Amino acid sequence: MHIIFSCMKRIRFSHQALILFCLILWSSTLFSQTSNSYNVRFLDNQKSYPKISEMMSREDDTLQKQFAIKQLVWPARFIYIRSFKYDSEMEVWVKNKQNEKYKLFKTYRICALAGSLGPKRMAGDYQVPEGFYYINEFNPRSLYHLSLGLNYPNASDRMLCDLSQPGGDIYIHGSCVTTGCIPITDGQIEELYVLAAHAKDMGQDFIPVHIFPVNFSNTRSVAYLNHFLANFNEFVPFEKSMQNAFFYFEKNHQVPPVIVNPKGEYVIEETPVPASLPKTETKIVNKISHPEQPIPEDELAISVDKLPLYPGGNPAFKIFIDKLSAEMIKELDPGQRKAFVLMEYIIDENGKTIYANAISGGNEKMNLKIEKAFTDMALWTPALRQGKNVPFKLKQNIMVEAP
Repeated sequence: MHIIFSCMKRIRFSHQALILFCLILWSSTLFSQTSNSYNVRFLDNQKSYPKISEMMSREDDTLQKQFAIKQLVWPARFIYIRSFKYDSEMEVWVKNKQNEKYKLFKTYRICALAGSLGPKRMAGDYQVPEGFYYINEFNPRSLYHLSLGLNYPNASDRMLCDLSQPGGDIYIHGSCVTTGCIPITDGQIEELYVLAAHAKDMGQDFIPVHIFPVNFSNTRSVAYLNHFLANFNEFVPFEKSMQNAFFYFEKNHQVPPVIVNPKGEYVIEETPVPASLPKTETKIVNKISHPEQPIPEDELAISVDKLPLYPGGNPAFKIFIDKLSAEMIKELDPGQRKAFVLMEYIIDENGKTIYANAISGGNEKMNLKIEKAFTDMALWTPALRQGKNVPFKLKQNIMVEAP
């Protein structure tokens, strides 16, 4: 308050302006005095859970020793997490000053994966998101030991996802099981949880978590991505932006600046791919034309209060997809080990599949069999909008991979 009274003596204000100025200045002073206590309260609040208190006492010592071996300063004030879906790896990078370059602390193995390559676009598709996120939740009471929540859907997702059911509740967690999250072992999530808690306690409110389709430095992984993009060419611009972000970090060891344009697309400084590494390709192959839909597009519901539900729910639908994928292995072309098929299908107001079409991927025989399997599905619970059953179109990725 001394600062405020000093200002009152030295500067001439109107009565209203003076009150407003003093309130702003007092708020700023109060915040600066309490910001450190707020950060302390975050860690203290975490330690109020006996599980976290015991874990931090144990892990702090272990992590400090690991940091010392790698000549890193403990605890890290800043951390950056990169996850690679196809490679099933998660990197943890650390530093202690804003202008320092990040250094790799550890690479964790992701122990389960749902869905396929490509971004998440709706609830129930079992997809792990791809894109640029940050940790927005610390959950010590997770059913999966511990979990760190991500801010999915982000600004881009909200523009490009299914507007009525974009999905959510995406976490990095323990227990090695998933239906669209990023699972690691219990021991690994304990380490990561402690690292993130210390960084947040020291002021890193937005801990970045970038989820890439592949590690773009891995030749075999990029070849796999190119095969995927040949069938799902609509994702080429998206994956190009992910590649730019990857190589920006490889070059600078700083988190890449990312903006979202009015179309919902990521805009990132283009960084050349090293000549020794492969690039993502844009060649389109095996594009399949649409048959005529039995219900015109403008008569389909655009948004619904409840999505159609497969009999038995999402777990039962996943079993159906997994079984169908296994059955299609024998339909792969000679010498082919993998195929991606993008299915489009309509569940009518009675819950019947009245239209199923392989938009891209696969081959003629495989696609016909998949389309028949979809049209032969048991009745779904139809989509619901304003209390009425309505027809609704869905899409589903199917990955067929020989053992």
